[in-house]
Amino acid sequence: MSEEKLPTNQEFKLDPDSELRFEVESKNEKVTLELKSGVAEVFGTELVKGKLYVFTTGAKIAVFTWKGCVLELKGKVDVSYVAKETPVVMYLNAHACLEKLREKAAEENTRGPITMIVGPTDVGKSTLCRLLLNYAVRMGRRPVFVDLDVGQGQISIPGTIGALLVERPAAVEEGFSQQAPLVYHFGHTSPDTNLTLYNILVSRLAEVVQERLQANRRANASGVIINTCGWVKGGGYKILTHVAQAFEVDIIIVLDQERLYNELVRDMPTFVKVVFLPKNGGVVERSSSTRAEARDSRVREYFYGLRSPLYPHSFDVRFTDVKIYKIGAPALPDSCMPLGMKAEDNLTKLVSVACGPNLLHHILAVSFAASTEDDVIRSNCAGFVCVTNVDMERQTITVLSPQPRPLPKTLLLVSDIQFMDSH
Repeated sequence: MSEEKLPTNQEFKLDPDSELRFEVESKNEKVTLELKSGVAEVFGTELVKGKLYVFTTGAKIAVFTWKGCVLELKGKVDVSYVAKETPVVMYLNAHACLEKLREKAAEENTRGPITMIVGPTDVGKSTLCRLLLNYAVRMGRRPVFVDLDVGQGQISIPGTIGALLVERPAAVEEGFSQQAPLVYHFGHTSPDTNLTLYNILVSRLAEVVQERLQANRRANASGVIINTCGWVKGGGYKILTHVAQAFEVDIIIVLDQERLYNELVRDMPTFVKVVFLPKNGGVVERSSSTRAEARDSRVREYFYGLRSPLYPHSFDVRFTDVKIYKIGAPALPDSCMPLGMKAEDNLTKLVSVACGPNLLHHILAVSFAASTEDDVIRSNCAGFVCVTNVDMERQTITVLSPQPRPLPKTLLLVSDIQFMDSH
């Protein structure tokens, strides 16, 4: 055992326009990265010379240098190599084109570019979003990041969609600061579980983002960058066209799939520019178990933090103090429906959920809606709690919550997402 604990130091000298790629897979492993000399960046965030960056299990990192640099890695990495061929220069060109549009928008006081990034799973969509947002912020812009990928959830937890005003580059280890994101509860990890609901939420988010842009001149000129799900065929393709319409997208960047590129060129109005870019060779395909683990760690991070530990609260809530619903009743064939009702109406119906053991380990969204009189589906969330215990005798549930008691609101929505609290 003691042998494995020895730090493995590796020094890498990178030529201009190349990148060091490394992955940390081993459980409970910590790897530190240090920039010894030169200039380098991770997904568009510049590294500070001499500062130690710590990465843990699941990290897949690419350190790019425009001018050359020396890097040191300490700790056990599963993969580490230097790549000379990288599409980062192409990504920078895409950024430069967006920047021209932003300059024009700022001068004319109009809306900046609304850019949507699409492609199948595991082609680096989230990474490209992060890169383009970081470059924009470094130019003094304030773009809005919209995340529609309910499977992973970069802005909040999986099973949600949301938007965030990006005011500073993402922290190398932790990503963007999660100050006051706008989050909507979907409750499933794939849009196809309830397409009707997903499209309603996308339209709602687009409306609110639009309003926020109009109220903030700087954000308006900076535009929006939208991350999408990796489902691009059939219903997934229809979602993409719906997103493009709802957000009035100007530019669609397609990563790594020519077929999708050609379909979008064919179906989009002429004023939408569709661009094809290759994926980064460092992007690796993830198995479904890796995805599930990533979802789990996103939820854990929500409650416990990543680098700087958070201390969530645990308290009991009486059954009678909350109203719990799920959105969408089981689908019935049209023939069984009451007159004049369509099967789709069922997908957006609020169904009351009784408190019981069925709620154990489920995430509940705390809705801003005050009662069912409000439009609960289109209301955003105050945050999330996790049910860690159900006591039928005392008629209480115990919840893990980022905030101390009481809950800010009492209308809760059940999510499919479950979390086993191992702390």
